[in-house]
Amino acid sequence: MAWPWLSCLLLPVLVVSVAANVAPTFLLNMTSVTLPEDLPVGAEAFWLLAQDLDQDPLTYGISGPNAYFFTVTPATGEVKLASPLDYETRYWFSVTISVSDGHNNVKKEMQVIVEDRNDNAPVFQNTGFSTNISETLPVCSVVFSVLATDKDTGSAGAVRYYIEEVIPSTGDSKHLFKILSNGSIILSGSLSYNNKSAFYQLELKACDSGGLYNNSFIMQCSSPVFLSISVIDQPDLDPQFVRELYLASVAEDAPQGTSVLKVEAVDGDKGINDRVSYSISNSTRPGWFNIGPDGVIRVSGSLDREQLLEEDEEVQVQVTATEVHPNIYGQEAKVSIWVMLRVTDVNDHKPEFFNCSLSACTFTPQEAQANFTGSVDEHASTRIPIDGLTMVVYDPDKGSNGTFLLSLGGPDAKAFSVSPERAAGSAEVQVLVRAPSLVDYEKQTVMLVQVVAIDSVSRNSSVALVTIHLRDVNDHRPTFPHSLYNLSVFEHSANGFVVTNSSHAFDPDTGEGGHITYSLLPGNGADIFEVDPDTGTVTVRNSELLDREKQAMYYLTLQATDGGNLSSSTTLQIHVLDINDNRPVVSGSYNIFVQEEEGNVSVTIQAHDDDQPGTNNSRLYFSLLPSPYSHNFSVDPDTGLLRNLGPLDREAIDPALGGRIVLTVRVADCGVPVLSTEVNVTITVEDINDNVPIFNQSSYTFLVRERDPDVLVGVVKAWDADQTEANNRISFSLSGSGANNFMLRGFVLGSGRAEGQLWLPSDVSLDYETQASFNLTVSAENPDPQGAEATAGIFVSVEDVNDEPPTLDAASLRGIRVAENGSQHGLVAEVVAQDVDTTSQLEVQLVNVICTKAGNDVGSLCHGWFSVLANGSVLINQSEAIDYETCDLVTLVVRAYDLTTDPRFQAYSDNGRLLITIEDVNDNAPYFLPENKTFVIIPELVMPNQQVASVRARDNDSGNNGAILFSILQVDFITKDGAVIPFQDFFRVSTSSKANMFIGNIELVTSLDSTLQGTYQVTVQAQDRPSVGPALKAKITLNLFTVDQSYRVRLQFSTNKEEVGANTEEIKAALAQATRTTVYIVDIKDIESTARARGRSYLDAYFVFSNGSALTLDQLSAMIRDDQDSLTQLLQLGLVVVGYQESQESDLPQLLSSIIIGLGVALLLVIVIMTTALVCARKSYHRKLRAMKAAKEARRTAAGVMPSVSAIPGTNMYTTERANPMLNLSTKDLGFESQSSSSDLDHISLNSLDNNSVDLEKDKQETKEPLPSPTEPDAEPLSVVLSGRKAGTGGQQNELSFTNAGLDTTDL
Repeated sequence: MAWPWLSCLLLPVLVVSVAANVAPTFLLNMTSVTLPEDLPVGAEAFWLLAQDLDQDPLTYGISGPNAYFFTVTPATGEVKLASPLDYETRYWFSVTISVSDGHNNVKKEMQVIVEDRNDNAPVFQNTGFSTNISETLPVCSVVFSVLATDKDTGSAGAVRYYIEEVIPSTGDSKHLFKILSNGSIILSGSLSYNNKSAFYQLELKACDSGGLYNNSFIMQCSSPVFLSISVIDQPDLDPQFVRELYLASVAEDAPQGTSVLKVEAVDGDKGINDRVSYSISNSTRPGWFNIGPDGVIRVSGSLDREQLLEEDEEVQVQVTATEVHPNIYGQEAKVSIWVMLRVTDVNDHKPEFFNCSLSACTFTPQEAQANFTGSVDEHASTRIPIDGLTMVVYDPDKGSNGTFLLSLGGPDAKAFSVSPERAAGSAEVQVLVRAPSLVDYEKQTVMLVQVVAIDSVSRNSSVALVTIHLRDVNDHRPTFPHSLYNLSVFEHSANGFVVTNSSHAFDPDTGEGGHITYSLLPGNGADIFEVDPDTGTVTVRNSELLDREKQAMYYLTLQATDGGNLSSSTTLQIHVLDINDNRPVVSGSYNIFVQEEEGNVSVTIQAHDDDQPGTNNSRLYFSLLPSPYSHNFSVDPDTGLLRNLGPLDREAIDPALGGRIVLTVRVADCGVPVLSTEVNVTITVEDINDNVPIFNQSSYTFLVRERDPDVLVGVVKAWDADQTEANNRISFSLSGSGANNFMLRGFVLGSGRAEGQLWLPSDVSLDYETQASFNLTVSAENPDPQGAEATAGIFVSVEDVNDEPPTLDAASLRGIRVAENGSQHGLVAEVVAQDVDTTSQLEVQLVNVICTKAGNDVGSLCHGWFSVLANGSVLINQSEAIDYETCDLVTLVVRAYDLTTDPRFQAYSDNGRLLITIEDVNDNAPYFLPENKTFVIIPELVMPNQQVASVRARDNDSGNNGAILFSILQVDFITKDGAVIPFQDFFRVSTSSKANMFIGNIELVTSLDSTLQGTYQVTVQAQDRPSVGPALKAKITLNLFTVDQSYRVRLQFSTNKEEVGANTEEIKAALAQATRTTVYIVDIKDIESTARARGRSYLDAYFVFSNGSALTLDQLSAMIRDDQDSLTQLLQLGLVVVGYQESQESDLPQLLSSIIIGLGVALLLVIVIMTTALVCARKSYHRKLRAMKAAKEARRTAAGVMPSVSAIPGTNMYTTERANPMLNLSTKDLGFESQSSSSDLDHISLNSLDNNSVDLEKDKQETKEPLPSPTEPDAEPLSVVLSGRKAGTGGQQNELSFTNAGLDTTDL
């Protein structure tokens, strides 16, 4: 019995000895410290703080491999920085802090978190950039992409790009490029290799978004880098000649093939320098020159300077330079220039003579003369020029080549001289009298000289013969060869009739002295005849007076007088000869009546002639002059007897004559000339009824329009040959099928003539569709019952009226397809118009042109692309202008127009539509759309087959030409230290489309290494898929930034995970507003144990900037605290704690580990004490007695509430109801669900094995006071929890409380 008591006595002693000196403890916040990396060496870092219940002096220290960063003052715990910090090298590390009170040495791991500062400037991955771009690159295309990285995080690591300067620095280039936030350089304006610049240099700079450094907010910028952009020239300019003016000269005798001048042209596109060919496209002298491929102009024909005198001796040649290859528009690139070629003179002409005045000479080779004439008086004075001589000498050569010498030659050269003797070019030449004595008319009347012109250089010469006529002086009298002339003339000869022209007088003198004037001296016949004073010709002056019957002979005196008034005379004897100058005379008049068919004519014409009987002049001859009816009669030529040759027919006579025939009988003599007299003989032929009517046509064809009543259809005419009204009156009648539709009206046109007018009655109109024609018979007859009748056919054709509108053939309006960009030319379709009318004249008209793109009207873009001719031909007007990208459907609205439609009816057809579908040609390369997104990969989040990035691209072509297929060309990983690691098969890209945009979704193929930190550079290619021709491509490089797991931050919320999930978007928006980052949520879960947690659920997330850097916990906390609006919103959404996942998960295991270790030590002590107690003590009888009483009481008090099982007070066993007999509380009310299990060890009473007593006899609500404590510690947590709990079932409430001072949970 003594051993148990001994154990009870030793237990407090052992417990007191163990707890005699309490070890110091660090304050709760001594788990981690955050230091800025720009903290100066030697500056205060932090303080180590611990507390000791024993109030012992404390000594502080720091140890571990990273302790060299700090120095600590042992007595005070002040820690100073001994070595500089660098976030980029090590952003956290741990040190071991220790505190000692002299008895106990306590160590603890402290996390040192290095806070990033903006101490790094962005760095470009490469420093030398260059690229080549086409000068036709579209605006907004990506020119180049650069990448700069900043080792800092947060806004200090968010890189922005700037273009500092563009060289050359001109107004055009200043804003020619712009750079996006992802480093892509975009073309903002148009390029031109020749007109702007062929090279650009861009000075680029990258700056971060700013951050704290040395307690100031600063921005760090990189050193400038330069991007060299070379513009690739495209063939879009015409060639240019290197000189603005080309002049050259060539001798006119240059042989063919002589080089004259070389022209040179160069390609206007300096970057291409295409080969140029030359040709002569125009010339003022075609065929004189040609040009070779080397640009040398050569002589190709014979030259003649003298043909260019009116053209300033120059030939203008237009030279065209053409590039060998067409320009980008498919057209010839060419330019033209005029070249001036001067033809220089060569002495290739001799002087020539021309008969003209110098001012009027044209000097054509055809006008050159070799013979000239002139005159001069005999014995003229010296230096007197020859009259009438107009001589010009001309040498077309220039300068000395055109100088010539003049001299005289020939038989009479000594009598004359020439002036001038020397001249150049051209000169008028005079021949002058040199020796007057040699100029003698009596010796010779004509003198000959030769004028010789000799070229002073070539000595070539020309000779002109000059004939000089001499003028004489009057010194002789005119004389007649005969003194009497016998002449004859017919009577009544006409005035001016020449009686004689041989009675001339002669005078040897010449000139005025030899000029003879003739005259008739007054006398008989002087008024009948006259003489020409110059020629001496005698002519009849008055024909009427010259009558042989009055005077048969005349005597005249003819006198000749010269210019010196010397004269002589002769006698003219003129005999007057007889002529036939009397006409026959007819006696009486002749009128005869005879009946047709039976009567005869016989009458003799009586006539005589007064001319001399027995001569032809008086002999008579009778004849019948031709007339319409003279062939029916004859006359005897000698006797004049007139007879008819056969029966006479009245109807054969013109009705207008009334049956009268007038014959003319001519009575003529046989003289010369024949004289005649005419006499009319009138024969009246009486009519009898011997003819039937006759139509003027055997058949008639008439045309009448349908639907027109009361119109004249046509006219028939008939005539009766009888000449009297009683015998020739005509009446008409109509018969035949359909004759009742017409009426025939007769009209008398004249004697024996009538017409019948065929009319449609006013109540009748014909219908072409019912009967298109009528066959009728018309009859004509005389009133005589015995007379016969005549008939004629009438064909009436009903004319179709053009009353139907035209139509368009639907088959010709079927849609056609035309390819863009000059692929087709000429005729593409034929619109066919039709009209059922027979007289239609159709033309096709273009009413409207509708231009649409994807169903939307695009205005008048396509109005000039096509034209429609009047015959319906649809032609391409502007093949090169057809552009699918601006208009993919052209609708030609057309109609047909009938030019001959009756005005009463519609002339136009309904409008038709010809749809012309513009087919796309693969003329546009794909292009990527600029993306302002930043792609971030969190290895923890992304899984295989998950999308990590995307690109967008367009192709302005359509169909397969505009269908884009994406592929990945290359994947590189850029580590933070700049190393490049190639990767393959890590990513794939899938292609999808939306509207006219193609999307490439980049997906992860395999899991990524979460330890790698850096950037994945993925090069994506976009390629179209044309059905014909090569594919066009474009590529872009994407930067995919990685974020490792160390940046994972946990946020606790007071609500459960369902409510947090419902508010995810508001939470993300508030966090994004506070941090200016992209929020990536990893997980949302409920917290399993709420014993020490302040929240009910948590949310794990990453906060990533656009440059790929992420926020740390401290940075996130600071940013949330700085943004009060976001903080308020997050608190309203249930945010309670922000921390790392590890820190929040590690507190409870560490606490539990400490408790387990403590309990293990206590259990060891209990085992030792119990062993000792079992050996040396025994159980007290009093305790047994009390235990038995407690058992009985327990059985008694638990009746009706607990099952009847044994419950032993003072033990650590629970009842089956899980109730502690000492406390009567369920374990679930203690708040240790995390420690519950199915093992009975989990239900050990916290108050077992202690020295407690319970007086069950007292009131159940009284509690036993605990033993007094020498000190007054803080309230024991377990007691506080238990005091606030309520337990019981069935509505019962027990307030039993118990305090065990031996087991205190304060240390927990």
